[in-house]
Amino acid sequence: MKTEYIVGIGEILWDNIPFTPELQQLASRTRAVCFGTLARRSPVSSRTISDFVDAIPRGEGQWRILDINLRQHFYSRDIILHAMEQCNILKINDEELGAISGMFSIPGAAVQEKCQELLRQFSLKFLILTCGVQGSYVFSSLSGTPSFLETPHVKVADTVGAGDSFTAAFTAALIQGRSPLEAHRLAVDVSAYVCTCNGAMPTLPGYIIGIA
Repeated sequence: MKTEYIVGIGEILWDNIPFTPELQQLASRTRAVCFGTLARRSPVSSRTISDFVDAIPRGEGQWRILDINLRQHFYSRDIILHAMEQCNILKINDEELGAISGMFSIPGAAVQEKCQELLRQFSLKFLILTCGVQGSYVFSSLSGTPSFLETPHVKVADTVGAGDSFTAAFTAALIQGRSPLEAHRLAVDVSAYVCTCNGAMPTLPGYIIGIA
């Protein structure tokens, strides 16, 4: 049986990740990869991330998720442009949307206009926009109407891991064949639950992941 992988490329711990034959082999069996821009502050890691993403098979149900992290001075227009050209799912927050819109002269006065233009300009399958406590949107190239879900009101214990859990849940749901709206709902529920727990990787209860 063919083994497939969902891979996340670390942003903080590694500044000199080499692209090895083992990584090449892993990429060839990878179904989805989530990568960002912060790790590209190192030329070595930047080349490795780019090579890994390029080595993933193309086709239906293969996901390349860019979760942009605009931190301090650790990015440039060229880095962002290359990463956006590699992805087919873009995840950004409302502050990053403003920065990206200015960087690429994205027209439109409203948030939805800017997101639709980014979706079109970079041939994305999905654009996920998170707006903190205000909720989140998922824009799709398959639908002119985005889905919007409010952020659940929960007692927050720790927000570490909330954003990554959102991305992971959304991607896992797509791989399972769920609809974009179902993937969005799962992502919101998982992210909210993670916020109620201490630590970034709590065990998810069955009612969230669909186990009775």
